[in-house]
Amino acid sequence: MAGFHEIIGHDDVVNHLQNAIQMGKVSHAYIFNGEVGAGKKMLASAFAMALQCEKHGTDPCMECDSCKRALSKNHPDIITITHEKPNSIGIEDIRIQLIDDVSIKPYTGPYKIYILNEAEKLTLQAQNALLKTIEEPPAYAVILLLTSNADALLPTISSRCVTLNLRPVKENEVKEYLMEHMHLPDYQAQIDAAFAQGNIGKAKQIAESTEFAEMAERAFRILRKSNELELYELVEMIKELTAEKQNIYDYLDLFTMWFRDVLLFKATKEVDGLIFKDQYNYIKERAKKSSYEGIENIIDAIGKARERLHSNVNFDLVMELLFMTIREN
Repeated sequence: MAGFHEIIGHDDVVNHLQNAIQMGKVSHAYIFNGEVGAGKKMLASAFAMALQCEKHGTDPCMECDSCKRALSKNHPDIITITHEKPNSIGIEDIRIQLIDDVSIKPYTGPYKIYILNEAEKLTLQAQNALLKTIEEPPAYAVILLLTSNADALLPTISSRCVTLNLRPVKENEVKEYLMEHMHLPDYQAQIDAAFAQGNIGKAKQIAESTEFAEMAERAFRILRKSNELELYELVEMIKELTAEKQNIYDYLDLFTMWFRDVLLFKATKEVDGLIFKDQYNYIKERAKKSSYEGIENIIDAIGKARERLHSNVNFDLVMELLFMTIREN
């Protein structure tokens, strides 16, 4: 848990929430919409703490009794809703923890705040039950729905909530965060930030993982061998790697980043802008071999491979087509 001042990026969302507090125009229901790891929980908890803070500022003071209780996760008026089933939030979960509870006035704070993570997992019955509370909430109730897919919520719910969409954080802000807080060297922070694509949670996960560096090395090995090996051998290599817990989409992201480096080097002949500076010799070699059009064809082909896999096209076929394009260009 942290205050607004510790949140990286999302300035528009933070400003919106702080203005609402300052002007006394806090809505009774909010939807925080953004991908997993984008920072929804941090924003929701900072907002909840600020609303309950005894100093009544726009940022939690972190020192009063209310903030201390929130930090130790035992504030009686900040309720995080839990659910038994991993893939759905049922009507009973909502009824017991929210609908029946909301009529009881706050114990200590001015508000009673409900934080519901993974709101896209609400069943239709649970959403309909929740709708009644959102339509006629007590003045002290604030409901925060956190979701990675706002479209899964009924339009009748969405229309009664203030929706805040979390955009990707700027790459240089992610990089700075990794260098300052995770103590990564410049070069490593650059790679992790580029790979995380504006997602702080993902960047932290990558920074803490030894597997990521190994995965990158394997991805480059495949690219380096893409001209020597037979197509079926390359497909087998990829198959072995992705049979482990690593995700094929992560490999495709790494391929894209690598070929973008090739394109950039071909255009500028400079090392500075490259993400994978340690791959300089291979990138330079590839830039000599491929035309601009060829590299763009490859980047397009990686995007197509991703779409085909999402549409459940046969894995071997998708990979063969991709490697054929990498070879031809």
